Amino acid sequence: MNRQLALMALIGLVMFCPRTWAELVVEVTKGQDDAIPIAIVPFSSPEEAAASFDVAQLVSDDLARSARFKSMARKDMIDQPHTGAKIGFDDWRRLSNDYILVGQLQPQGADRYNIVFELYNVLNRQRLLGYQISANKAGLRLASHQVADMVFEKIIGVRGAFATRIAYISVLGHLPSKTYQLMVADADGANPRVVMQSNEPLMSPAWSPDGQNLAYVSFEGRLPTVYVQLLKTGERHRVSARAGVNQAPAWSPDGRKLALTLSTREGNLDIYTLDLATQAATRITDDPGIDTEPQWSKDGQSLYFTSDRAGGPQIYRVGVQPGDKPRRLTFQGSYNARPRLSPDDSQLAFVTQEDGAYRIATMDLRGRGDVLVLTRGHFDVSPSYAPNGAEIIYASRDRGRGVLALVSADGRVQERLVSSEGEVQEPAWSPF
Repeated sequence: MNRQLALMALIGLVMFCPRTWAELVVEVTKGQDDAIPIAIVPFSSPEEAAASFDVAQLVSDDLARSARFKSMARKDMIDQPHTGAKIGFDDWRRLSNDYILVGQLQPQGADRYNIVFELYNVLNRQRLLGYQISANKAGLRLASHQVADMVFEKIIGVRGAFATRIAYISVLGHLPSKTYQLMVADADGANPRVVMQSNEPLMSPAWSPDGQNLAYVSFEGRLPTVYVQLLKTGERHRVSARAGVNQAPAWSPDGRKLALTLSTREGNLDIYTLDLATQAATRITDDPGIDTEPQWSKDGQSLYFTSDRAGGPQIYRVGVQPGDKPRRLTFQGSYNARPRLSPDDSQLAFVTQEDGAYRIATMDLRGRGDVLVLTRGHFDVSPSYAPNGAEIIYASRDRGRGVLALVSADGRVQERLVSSEGEVQEPAWSPF
């Protein structure tokens, strides 16, 4: 049992580090050399609408923090057109812009607005987008993220994920008095709110496929218990409180089951699936080694997991049908753990050990199984893919503090989400 506890501590190193929370601030630490120049012109609006929200600024911030775009500074704009008919394309081309976004914020009665916008290719004067989004004042931030998503997709060819959310764990205070918080925030770190608060550890947040629920582990009562909580109402249900270990919940693609790590009567850790409607638990792995950290395949027919059955943590895949035998996937290095699949199942992100440091790597699942180490930190753990597969969010350490960080799936773009008031851990990116 001592060996089991030691390996659990190694695999889940990040779980028990001290943290606090505040609104997260994005810092781009590595961008693309060929970032696309774009002008996001301030949207026109009556005075009362202008005071409501700066749509263009948020769109500009979103695109800039993706590091794939270079947004033109407003002070350098020689004009501020608000419709395509008013754009002097030759002038904007001389200012080295490839694209220009113009628009208006139009009041539509009490607490209602229309965001009307157009995207143009400056080089050939082609209108690429023309759209209108309606929102109340409270919804203008989300609507602005949606504008950025549409611009990103039109130019890059990949659906934007600015209008999605992240969940993460923070901890307030110091030993012997701590308060643990399960947080949900916008993908840019804004609008953080507390979903659950406890004086005992919270860990392993996992989004349901519809984005309406979070599963997580709570140590209320000093025992690990898995809960599912509805975000809209705060209502939560205890779904697994079996004797021993209950950890690492992961939702099936249809939202009907959780994959879990449970302990047997002898104390061994194995992978199970739990039917949420019937509470029936089905054992998937049966090995003297420690099997943990399950993750479903897109079709729901397989599970990826971490096991030490070969002597050290490595990643395996097993079918959920009875009798299927696990197959080892990772062979490079002595430590590979915490598997997370890209939305299209083409890549596997995981934590690998390199030169004594923990780093985020990916494996190509559709080719030769090539492994690419994406990060260079000393303690990079807990990867989670954005729903478009373009980025991976993970937990890291920066100057002794816990931060969240992001890296593009090709490693070319890197960012940090830094809290001004402490540390954060275990991020999970929501679905669309």
